[in-house]
Amino acid sequence: MGVSSENADNLWHRTCAERVEAPALSGDVQADLVVIGGGFTGCSAALHGAQAGADVCLLEAETIGFGGSGRNVGLVNAGLWLPPDEIGGHLGAEAGDRLIALLAGAPSVVFELIDRHGIACEAVRNGTLHCAHSPAGLKDLYTRHAQLVAAGAPVEMISAEGVAQRTGSATFHGALFDPRAGTIQPLGYVRGLARAAQAAGARLHERTPALEIRREGDLWHVRTPGGEVRARALIQATNAYHTGWPGTAPAYVPVHYFQFATPPLTEVQRAAILPGGEGCWDTALVMSSFRMDGAGRMIIGAMGDLGHPGSAIHAGWARRKLTQLYPALAGVPLQQGWCGRIAMTSDHIPKITQIGPNALAAHGYSGRGIGPGTVFGEGMAESLLTGNPEALPVAPVAEHRESLTRVRQAYFETGATLTHLIKARIGY
Repeated sequence: MGVSSENADNLWHRTCAERVEAPALSGDVQADLVVIGGGFTGCSAALHGAQAGADVCLLEAETIGFGGSGRNVGLVNAGLWLPPDEIGGHLGAEAGDRLIALLAGAPSVVFELIDRHGIACEAVRNGTLHCAHSPAGLKDLYTRHAQLVAAGAPVEMISAEGVAQRTGSATFHGALFDPRAGTIQPLGYVRGLARAAQAAGARLHERTPALEIRREGDLWHVRTPGGEVRARALIQATNAYHTGWPGTAPAYVPVHYFQFATPPLTEVQRAAILPGGEGCWDTALVMSSFRMDGAGRMIIGAMGDLGHPGSAIHAGWARRKLTQLYPALAGVPLQQGWCGRIAMTSDHIPKITQIGPNALAAHGYSGRGIGPGTVFGEGMAESLLTGNPEALPVAPVAEHRESLTRVRQAYFETGATLTHLIKARIGY
């Protein structure tokens, strides 16, 4: 399968072992459930819907995993970015506790799917480290730790010395370790979900954008360039990569996140860097992440858009940050660089929107797409096919709005660029 020009320098496309053949839709078809979007959410919905015996048709405007799912960092985390108390504050105690418990088990759902379907995605379940970049960051981690423990999470605070041993870097003040989590090759995972969905009987079509969505009688009609799908139920899982029909476009603030990858490191270098294979990110306001892939490449990322005029600043920051974290890697080149778009909501809680009778849309994972996307896709498919609203992770809303989205997008990108520029002047 070819690589689109937008993903030409994406490491995940270069190393993905999973393949999917999904020809464009030609002609008119009927299904029980039509899914629009071939990312984590859409492919999970298609898989679980087909396994439940439904006739499922999935439409993807580009290729499976083209959007955020194929550009993801690949950290399979439990929960959301928000600490538990804030989730309860937004949703209420009962709904908040339910979502917290559901997403606490999301990594297990993901890794069980990987095992059950033999998905080739470099899965490593050795936990993640949320690293304190400053004393203030460490204080925040202790607060999160207390809330997570109160919610039943088996998390652990790690000292600065312990983090240095686990990461091979002496730059952090401590870390919050979550053993439930892990890392994957995200494009491999989403393609593996798609392959499993096909094996269960779902029909998948790439290069098939939804040009129009309308309701006629008891059926949804989705018009595409090559035909039309008529279905009793509909799931829109386009998130930050919605194209085509504007009537149901999700409201969110676009935030970009980039990544750069080194060549495979030597055995000596690899022995001293993340020997346990944890995935890591820090507590900085302009967050950064680092992890290893299956071949021993160091992958470093941060907020910022490589399609923005400040892309050179982001790239320069990545080289300096790598040296700051690991002085022994000074001079090691960064071979691939890519970025993706995140759908951010104001409260950082994913939304399910009731876009019509028997029709749901999900968006707004705010950078936590793997576990929540998998769980939300399964829940929406079950709810629509069984008529049980209790299957949904969160209660659907009639409409979700976000104000000043372009202004806030510019604010986030400008902040990331200035932060990386300032850090260039102080040496990291």
